Amino acid sequence: MAYMNQDQKKELAPAIKAVLKKYGIKGTIGVKHYSTLVVNLKEGDIDLLSIYDNDRTYAQVNPYWVVRNTKEDFPVISAFYAELIAAMKGSNYRHNVDYHTDYFDVSWYLNINVGRYDRPYVYTGSKEAA
Repeated sequence: MAYMNQDQKKELAPAIKAVLKKYGIKGTIGVKHYSTLVVNLKEGDIDLLSIYDNDRTYAQVNPYWVVRNTKEDFPVISAFYAELIAAMKGSNYRHNVDYHTDYFDVSWYLNINVGRYDRPYVYTGSKEAA
C-alpha cells in the first residue's frame, strides 16, 4: 500500500533540492493524502511547458510518460525529469506491478506539477529547452 509521510519527505528532500538547483528550477516539496510525494515547480531556467503543443501556463506531468517521450526532441527536459524522478523515488522505492493479474504495489505515488492553474509556471529564459 502506498504510504508517504513528512519524515520520508525530509529524507528525500536534499536529493530533490539538489536536482532543482542543478537545473535552475525553483519549487516546493509536499505530501498529499499520506500516499503521494508532490513536487510543485514554480519557475526556472528551462521552459518545461515547451513539450506541449498548446500555450499552457501549467501542467501535471505524467512521470511514466515524460522521460520516454521527450528524450529525442527535448533532451534537457528529459534529463531533468529523469533525475527528478530518480530523486523522488530514492533508494527505498518499491514498484511491484503485474498488469496481467491487476496487481499494483508501490511505495508511494509521484506527482509533478509545473505551475498551477492560478499561478502559472514562469520561464526565466536562461537556458534552452532542447
